[in-house]
Amino acid sequence: MKQRINLLIAFSVVALIVLTTVQCYLVKTAYDYKVAEFHTQIKNEIGQISNNYSDIDSTIVAKKEALYKSLSENYIKGKKTKLDVKSGVLQAQYQNAITQKLQRKFERDLPNFKIDFAIVLNKFILYQSAKKTDTIFSEKPFIQNKLYGNLVSLNHAFLVRSYVGTTNGTFENQDYKLLTEDSMYVSVIDWEMIILKRMTFILVLSLLSILTLISLFVIAIKALIKQKKVSDVKTDFINNITHELKTPLATLGISTKILEQKNIRDNDENFHSIVNTISRQNNRLQHLIDQVMANSLAENEIELQKEKIEAEDFLLSIVNDFKITFPKINLKTDFQTQKTILVLDKFHLTTAFLNVLENAVKYGSDTITVKTNIIENQFSISFEDNGIGIAKNKQSLLFEKFYRVEQGNLHNTKGLGLGLYYVNRIVKAHQGSVSVISDLGKGTQFTILLKV
Repeated sequence: MKQRINLLIAFSVVALIVLTTVQCYLVKTAYDYKVAEFHTQIKNEIGQISNNYSDIDSTIVAKKEALYKSLSENYIKGKKTKLDVKSGVLQAQYQNAITQKLQRKFERDLPNFKIDFAIVLNKFILYQSAKKTDTIFSEKPFIQNKLYGNLVSLNHAFLVRSYVGTTNGTFENQDYKLLTEDSMYVSVIDWEMIILKRMTFILVLSLLSILTLISLFVIAIKALIKQKKVSDVKTDFINNITHELKTPLATLGISTKILEQKNIRDNDENFHSIVNTISRQNNRLQHLIDQVMANSLAENEIELQKEKIEAEDFLLSIVNDFKITFPKINLKTDFQTQKTILVLDKFHLTTAFLNVLENAVKYGSDTITVKTNIIENQFSISFEDNGIGIAKNKQSLLFEKFYRVEQGNLHNTKGLGLGLYYVNRIVKAHQGSVSVISDLGKGTQFTILLKV
């Protein structure tokens, strides 16, 4: 059974991991789709804003074209080197002005996004009719070739668009054509958070799905373990009740056979002795059956027949009866109260108190002290013994149905595991409480509190 449960738990864990992995994969796929969708949106919106620099400032654009024309003609004339042309383009005075105008336009037209951008020059090529094409420079996009913008790196930016510009001119009766290419890169601040906000519903739904799966898994495992525990308890109970019933039944069988002997029937003393034995064993069987049936009732189904009694006299009568049954036990009383009137069910509480006393004897006690006191307006009854004691980790289980304290893996003490469960139910039915203090090898103290 244990192997089957462990195997089921292992399969359940694997299934849970697989389902969680699939769920995470679906979330990652949705995230990638949202990222691509976001990039497309930004590209379209920014592309429309910066598609033509003339829309931003035609005067500055005119200055740019004039600069490019001047640099190109000086290069053709031989007054500028390629390095001079590149430096002249990248260090133009109007760059800051365009950067600020673009930034303001982004802030005005895209108020929901905080954007950093950079426009970098990739190519600067001269085409002359009389000469071979002259590439001033043609490079991969580098932040060092930045024309406009405030980005310091292209590492976490994405390409929005590339813009190719052409300028036609004539210098010294020679036609030429200038081709330039620049690219715009943008970085949206906290774009990950923007995407996560857009995915809030998906993330919440996925999280709830995973938590639901884990919760169902935990509940199922707990139910399975509880069911196994109940099954073990039932098996243990059947074994215990069978063991308990064997002794009186065997005694009754032997006594019945003895009564069949004529010499026993003719001897009044022997006859009455055997009859008394049969009567005791019959009472024991009845007691076992009554105990099982009584403990099958719920706490709120117990019908109490309460009456006013003097608590000290009631306890003293129980102590005296117990001394007759167990004459070898040193049973002492230490009553710190006098003539305390309680309203309680004598029959049920007598059985409950006897169960506590009998438990003490079962678990090695030869000295028991019954004490009374008033604690916070409640009548306290404590049973102190010098038995083997109870381990700390077992004490919370004492009042569970069918539970019996084990010695290793064995139950060395006879019983059904119903005594203390019955005590707890009866005391609670009287709106009282029961607690235990114990150390291994130092005895045990049960304390019962009842309303005065």
